[in-house]
Amino acid sequence: MKQRLLFIARFYALTILIFTVAKAAFMLANSDSHPFSPADMAAVIGHGLSLDLSTGLYLLALPFLAVWASVWVRVPRAALSAYLWAIAALMALAFVADTSLYRFWQFKLDASCLQYLDSPTGITASVSAGYLVTRAVWLAAATAAIRYAYHLGLAAGTAKACRPMTRRAKVGASALMLLLTPALVIGIRGGLGESTTNIGQVYFSPRQFLNHAAVNPLFSFIYSLGKSGDYVVHYSYYSQAECDRLTAGCFDTRSDRPDTLLSTRRPNIVIVVMESCGGQFTELGGHREITPNLNRLCREGVYFTQCYANSWRTDRGCVSILSGWPAYPTMSVMKMPEKSRKLPSIARTLKRAGYDNTFLYGGDINFTNMRSYVLGTGYDHLAWKADYSAAEQASANWGVRDDIMFASLLSDIKGSGKGPWMKTLLTLSSHEPWDVPDKVLGDEVYNAFHYLDRCLGRFVADLRRSPAWDNLLLVILPDHGCRYRDVNETTRLFSHIPMLWLGGAVKRPCRIDRVCNQSDLAATLFGQMGIGHGDFTFSRDVAARNYRRPMAFHTFNNGITVIDSCAFTVYDLDARRVIASEGGRRDEQVKLGKALLQLTSEGL
Repeated sequence: MKQRLLFIARFYALTILIFTVAKAAFMLANSDSHPFSPADMAAVIGHGLSLDLSTGLYLLALPFLAVWASVWVRVPRAALSAYLWAIAALMALAFVADTSLYRFWQFKLDASCLQYLDSPTGITASVSAGYLVTRAVWLAAATAAIRYAYHLGLAAGTAKACRPMTRRAKVGASALMLLLTPALVIGIRGGLGESTTNIGQVYFSPRQFLNHAAVNPLFSFIYSLGKSGDYVVHYSYYSQAECDRLTAGCFDTRSDRPDTLLSTRRPNIVIVVMESCGGQFTELGGHREITPNLNRLCREGVYFTQCYANSWRTDRGCVSILSGWPAYPTMSVMKMPEKSRKLPSIARTLKRAGYDNTFLYGGDINFTNMRSYVLGTGYDHLAWKADYSAAEQASANWGVRDDIMFASLLSDIKGSGKGPWMKTLLTLSSHEPWDVPDKVLGDEVYNAFHYLDRCLGRFVADLRRSPAWDNLLLVILPDHGCRYRDVNETTRLFSHIPMLWLGGAVKRPCRIDRVCNQSDLAATLFGQMGIGHGDFTFSRDVAARNYRRPMAFHTFNNGITVIDSCAFTVYDLDARRVIASEGGRRDEQVKLGKALLQLTSEGL
């Protein structure tokens, strides 16, 4: 029996050692953008150990049962070898995927990656073929290395662990294994207390990279499986009465004598959703050279200077813009057809008012279930990558580049007659890998947004010269911000976005300085048009006099941000603590953020 216990101990120790090496490799691979010291690495390994120990027990469960079974029956060594190959491949996949994706996502591997597997073109668009081949080589090498490590550590003890035993010894061994079983279960659970093993237990630093490095990617993935993507997550923090008290006045579906921003109640409408073009690339972030056209146009229309994105991903941001619906930390409502088609939407409301609606996107419309959402929420016509020539489809990694799509939108507008109609364009070129035809700025990221701005400026100039301009409302806003350089979830600028209304239908240029979300577009637009918006439960008319609690609510991967004119608070739901704040109202804003999560998730 001693040899069997030694086999279990060797397996477990080897697994923990592999996790430790993987942490070091993760940190080294990301050290160019996240420098650290040897002391930092030691702290990461030490603080992450509790999660590694629990995850190691998950992987130990099957060998534990196999050793128990070997007391009474012969367990084929081939079965153990197959299991070792399987977990070697699983660990290698987790380590390589986590290390590779962190550069793009800035959070640990979790089940949200599964949402993108149904459309491989969306995955490959951000990286080159060489990048994918390199990762495949890394995956194969890591699998072989992990399997060889298990071979070296276990080979000598495997045969000894399978030696036959007397019947009396078998009974004693089984009793011992039975006694050890609760320890295995308790170890996986993380103890006997109310709090079970969770990601936040390894967070220790104000630097998020070090916290993320401490998290075991296998555990992160398993932990998130039932809490993301296609699954509804309901948040419960307070009694219903307390939740109502905390959120009182946040959402008013009336428009009480709104300021008059438009000269007509039935304009034709164009909504341009700019991929990733957060305020950091505009004058909001102190940059005049990146988006000069957008900066200039903001002085020529209705400029919402304190608008904030609801989310950090396109699928969430589009739902917030077009349905006036909040975003969630780990859920994508667009990925839930049974939910998304029931959402209110600007297109459906306008369709009831006689509008004809068109959606244009140069990429794969099936990515993140976008087709289902667009067609299910009131759009009559759809133009996407497949509707363009092979040369146009190959003009950018993600699909048809922006200058072609803006030209297509302009042509569609000119051929649409008097209307009423609405057209929505989702751009795509200002996205990794930043492959745009212009090379004006030295920084490739800044250059991509400069290209988007040039396309936008040319489109607006051409549109002004057409008869369609006179009765047109052009709404320009991003789907979300962008993690770049020092801008991330812990900075106010990350979710700060420009929203601009232009066109002949705009009564006069003005600035609206009230804090709001992009999800407030629907109620604000319909307030100007005299159309009821009571079904837009979480959209607010920013121009109305009853908009008395200006605030914005942003979510990112398992975190929330609450913003008002005086304060800013970022709360990590995994760590269960504030990771950034300004203004001294952090406790109040954390309570409000949790209550908003609870209230809005109940609406699904």
